[in-house]
Amino acid sequence: MEILWFLIALGLLFGVLGPYLLRRRHDGIKVVAPGAPDAADPEAYGFVRQEAQDVRLPGADDDLLDVLDVVQATQDWRAAAQLLAGTDKAGEVRWQRVQAFAGAASLELRDRPGVGGAWLRAWRAEAPKDPGAAAVHAEFLVQQAWRSSSAGTDDFRIILEEARKVCAEAALLAPGDPVPYIVELAVARGLGYPHEQFDQLWAKVIDRAPEHMGAHLAALHYWCEKWHGSREEADHFATTAAARAPRGSLLAALPLFAVHEHVPDVVLVQDFFRTAVVSKALDGALYAVHSARHDDPMLAHVRHLLVWFLVRAERWAEAMHQLVRVDGHVGAVPWTLSGDPAEMYTLFRNLAVAGYEANGGSPATLPR
Repeated sequence: MEILWFLIALGLLFGVLGPYLLRRRHDGIKVVAPGAPDAADPEAYGFVRQEAQDVRLPGADDDLLDVLDVVQATQDWRAAAQLLAGTDKAGEVRWQRVQAFAGAASLELRDRPGVGGAWLRAWRAEAPKDPGAAAVHAEFLVQQAWRSSSAGTDDFRIILEEARKVCAEAALLAPGDPVPYIVELAVARGLGYPHEQFDQLWAKVIDRAPEHMGAHLAALHYWCEKWHGSREEADHFATTAAARAPRGSLLAALPLFAVHEHVPDVVLVQDFFRTAVVSKALDGALYAVHSARHDDPMLAHVRHLLVWFLVRAERWAEAMHQLVRVDGHVGAVPWTLSGDPAEMYTLFRNLAVAGYEANGGSPATLPR
């Protein structure tokens, strides 16, 4: 039976990637042996090797990574508290840092049951009024629920009910902070809030941070077909947010995330990634990226998803333009949906390089 499942999985993978790997058109990709004169070499573009890709973050945040190293090495929470206290409440960075601290503690606990993540427990015990600690604790519980339990089980619901209580506590400690309510969006999805209750929660988020991209991505999950909405409701949510977004906002890329949420496991439609629906969403995301601030903390998230779509649409040069700006950090959708984010990212990156060079591109012709 295990062999049968392996063959089925292998067949599905070949069905998705086979057209790229075995193309024999004069302008397509040809398979050659590694080291052959015609072999594409990703390292010629300055790309980081697969094993050196950082899977913790979608893009660089040196302050966060430095603090994480200190906290995990010393098990002292004070550097984390200081960093969060100095991070803008309404911005995207605070939300990303809360997620990163919570994820680090959760993974520590997974690797060292009963011992890992002790710094977070100490933080909560020694600084019970610290809003940063409460927010990280709430997000930690959410990640624990999804990581350690199956959706819908008693354990899953118990952990999320506790997360909801901690979200409420964090909100009281920091009235203007949208993060506790953004954390609760994942709780709402897991516990299956009715639409009216979810709308009330969403109103609290947008009252505090109306253009928060991370919040919109969290809400989009709720409205997707596999959770508590439908393809139409998710598309309506995404397109409405994109239409209302001011110039320079990455919310214009939200429809591409909605399309990604509803891509079938096995694409049977020929040229699906060149259809009008996908092309329109891609154009919106590319527009968002080109008009966004260069230091927008959510920019890397959009670029990573663009790589996934552009490679599958065989738009090699456009994919390469995104890759040179995100390579080195792969902690983003769609790679994190894989068991090995670095491996999946590197596969798509290699396909982009091969396609780019098969159509006349080279390191010298790629703008930086």
